[in-house]
Amino acid sequence: MALMTLNFQSSCLSGNTEVTVILPDKPWKAGPAEFYGSGKKYKVLWLLHGTFGDHTDWLRKSNIELYACEKDLIVVCPNGMNTNYGNWPSYGLGYNMYDFLFDELMPLVYGWLPASDKREDNFIAGLSMGGRGTCVYAFNHPEKFAAAAVLSASPRNFADMPEKEPGMWERMQKSVVNYKDLDDFLAGPENTWDILREKAKTGELPRLYFACGEDDMLYPAFQDFRKFAETIGLDAAFETTPGYKHEWRFWDLAIQKALSFFGLDTDGAGNPF
Repeated sequence: MALMTLNFQSSCLSGNTEVTVILPDKPWKAGPAEFYGSGKKYKVLWLLHGTFGDHTDWLRKSNIELYACEKDLIVVCPNGMNTNYGNWPSYGLGYNMYDFLFDELMPLVYGWLPASDKREDNFIAGLSMGGRGTCVYAFNHPEKFAAAAVLSASPRNFADMPEKEPGMWERMQKSVVNYKDLDDFLAGPENTWDILREKAKTGELPRLYFACGEDDMLYPAFQDFRKFAETIGLDAAFETTPGYKHEWRFWDLAIQKALSFFGLDTDGAGNPF
């Protein structure tokens, strides 16, 4: 595959940011002029890292480059810091990560790279905090994605969180301060539990895949969400795997299953080396 680290000045993030991009490679038998001048548009996976990570995590800690090569797939990994993929207007001069994907990064990728902007060709996935971000992006803008994969994460019921998960609730206050008050936060794009309740039966959501290791510290919350999904009639695939914690061995396995769920099983694409 061709690998790009794109450093550019972002309006939404108030400064330079970096994005890792994996691009389909030229097959051995194709001529350079023929391949690069074909005008072909490729499917895109928007792939999100977890807390304490950055845009290089998936490349360094998984085999995503190999899997992308097998699927002739563009993979875009933005740098979300520890934002939960929400807007943080009070951070520095403003770090609006939620706006960044739709208002800036997508136009850049579609305009500069051989990437298809069709809904049926775009997919999103993420692990842990990136799984939360996947819910935020996919539930609020379902028209952008054909399918989404949430790995080692799930929507949380903020109404129950202060009692059931006080530590997580305390951490969530760092997101709440970016809104006028708690009610404003609960009415915003990060309250994916309530957003899903409203949209579960509308038919507008992308196809959804949720996966978690059964030894993961977040497994109880994952199971709570799974029960909630059943009560609201959410059409989604759930998969749990015994013997895995909150770890890269699980995420490398789960992203392969997610790509299959997306229907990205192209044979003979790219170079197998």
